[in-house]
Amino acid sequence: MPKFAYVGVTLEGQEVKGTQKAANRSDAEVALYGRQVRGLRVTEKKSLLKYELSGPRIKREEVMHLSRQIAAFLRAGLPILDAVHTISAEAENSSVRRMMNEIEDGLRGGERFSDCLDRFPKVFPEFYRGIVRSAELTGELDTVLVRLSTYIERDLDARRKIKSALMYPIVVAAMSLVTVLVLAIYVLPKFKDFFADLDATLPLPTRMLLGLTDFLSAWWWALAAAFVAVALGYLVVTRFYRGKYVRDALLLRIPVLGTTIQYALVERFCRVLASMVSAGVNLTEALEVTTASLRNRVYMRRLGEVTEQMLEGQGIAGPLGRTGLFPGTAIQMLRVGEDTGSLDTQLAVTAEYYETELDYKIAKLTALFEPLVIIVMGLIVGFVAVALVSAMYGIFRQVKV
Repeated sequence: MPKFAYVGVTLEGQEVKGTQKAANRSDAEVALYGRQVRGLRVTEKKSLLKYELSGPRIKREEVMHLSRQIAAFLRAGLPILDAVHTISAEAENSSVRRMMNEIEDGLRGGERFSDCLDRFPKVFPEFYRGIVRSAELTGELDTVLVRLSTYIERDLDARRKIKSALMYPIVVAAMSLVTVLVLAIYVLPKFKDFFADLDATLPLPTRMLLGLTDFLSAWWWALAAAFVAVALGYLVVTRFYRGKYVRDALLLRIPVLGTTIQYALVERFCRVLASMVSAGVNLTEALEVTTASLRNRVYMRRLGEVTEQMLEGQGIAGPLGRTGLFPGTAIQMLRVGEDTGSLDTQLAVTAEYYETELDYKIAKLTALFEPLVIIVMGLIVGFVAVALVSAMYGIFRQVKV
């Protein structure tokens, strides 16, 4: 049975602490209340092994569902503390349950909901916490949480589309590679031994393939070491700002892929900024948080200059256009919103537009990537097939002679 650590006060005013066995946190609180303990702070106590086996980290899907659940409870008239307590008691994921318990303890201690979320920066991004903080001031927390859950859902859908688009080419490449390795490692050496017994000369394609397999067999350790060295070098370089900046800049310059990444970043920028502006966040602060959420160093550096130009009174559409990172269509739409005083609406419209364009770009990228993989793998498999057929034909001629 789980153990729960508690801190409380007796009826005589003496502080007490200890552990209580119970099926869940609510049962532990009831048991302690029956022992005349008040002012309780109860947290689940786990051993190191249980922490290791407690499941994966909290995923974005969980954050999306939590946002919707809390919004639904708030709209039903339930206080935020009771909403968090109910979700904590019903959560199946142990990581979510522990997090919600800590949030509940913070709320009981008089902290705001946004302050409690600040304890989990890896679960709740900065823009999420900033929007929630502004929503608490305006009294629209339920509405904002629904918007945030919708944004997370759309972001997850975009990622799923990219993964599903790449799945087929990856499977084809993996199966082709396995086929080639089986033929090269187990089939061709038998031809080599057989030809050696016949004192015959192998065909050129077969000799080339066998030479390659012999090289891989003799120097696989050197190739593996080189691969590890390159991977470690990449990890070391990308730990520094300059390395990350060069990597992001190179990705943006790759044909087709670079445009797809650009559209994804523009859609994310407009979506997050629209949510923050709608929640009443100051435009300068919203732009800074939105820029940090992009995680692309090229965009982050150039958008930092936009903030400075905004403070000088140049607006937002003009400085964004001068960065060269936003398509002309996006700039025109934002300029209309800026001129008409409906920037949040135009940001949402722009995000919707580039969400559709992103779907088209992903489809186009897939349409180019799939044939390329199939052609390359076909050439490799075809070369192996030619090597095998040439060897068998040589055997046939040897036997015939």
